[in-house]
Amino acid sequence: MEREHKPPTEVLIVAVKETAGSALYGMLDVLNAAGNIWQTLVRSNNEQTLFNVRIVSPNKKTFACGNNIPVKPDCSIKDNPKANIIILPELWLGPDETIKDRYPELMEWLRRQFKQGTALYSACSGAIMLAESGLLDGCPATSHWGYQDLFSNQYPKVHFQPEPNLVFADPAGRIVTAGGTTSWHDLAIHIIARHAGTGEALRIAKVYLLKWHGEGQLPYASLTRSAPHADSVVHSCEQWLKHNYKESSALQKAVAHANIPERTLKRRFKAATGTTLIEYLQNLRIEEAKRLLEAGQMPVDNICIEVSYEDPSFFRRLFKRLTGITPSQYRRMFQPVINATEPAP
Repeated sequence: MEREHKPPTEVLIVAVKETAGSALYGMLDVLNAAGNIWQTLVRSNNEQTLFNVRIVSPNKKTFACGNNIPVKPDCSIKDNPKANIIILPELWLGPDETIKDRYPELMEWLRRQFKQGTALYSACSGAIMLAESGLLDGCPATSHWGYQDLFSNQYPKVHFQPEPNLVFADPAGRIVTAGGTTSWHDLAIHIIARHAGTGEALRIAKVYLLKWHGEGQLPYASLTRSAPHADSVVHSCEQWLKHNYKESSALQKAVAHANIPERTLKRRFKAATGTTLIEYLQNLRIEEAKRLLEAGQMPVDNICIEVSYEDPSFFRRLFKRLTGITPSQYRRMFQPVINATEPAP
């Protein structure tokens, strides 16, 4: 007697010209494989279609998305397609770019679908579409850490969280946002676990070698992103610190270099860059510590001294606060990437 299968979960993946093709087709491939690829590999007779995945766009015309990858939509929002899940994959956008007023019909369609009970998921900068629709107003959300300023400036009503890899915007989990560029891996595992069971999510993770990024985004984020501003004194101070952050008494020397009162410099620095003077110095030093951890086997205590911290315990605490993990954990995460460029023995 054949086992009775549930009807597949209906999924729509939104594609526009800014969509990253890797995220679009990666998610399409992984969800379509759920229920059958593992079963085929282990010669099971229990294959089934767990997700019916289609690409939806503002219209059905074939177009090219990010990196000129062709997209042929299965349906248009004008067809009013029905779905249990809508996924908004990564967009190719600059950190100061806007999509305001580009897709008003799509925004209205998303609001309507959510009102009708559809679950909405975004990967990386796909959250910008949810923010533009207004559905994230007053809610916690995440995206790639590089878009923190964009959310702050363009969508101040969104409670942006750059650290997690997955954020529920509401207690019911009907809107879920995922973090960095390959966060669609985490999102795919989450969707499969939630809608098809944890067992199938584990099987898919094993087939595709997908890793759950439980450490969040902090270990991957750059601590020294430049904020554009017009304060020449602050800019000069930033440049001085970039070249002299290892100096003892670096803060006092930076104030002397700026040649204005310390309190004035601190106030102007915070206003211009969004960070305090001490935070800026700490970020520079921890970025150098990260580079040293990636590059070799220098002991952590030696790295502490190299970046001008005398107390190893304080250095370790600061490193973990800024990156989310310890120096040793950071080395284990990223040194294999460096070693991958070397031939195997």
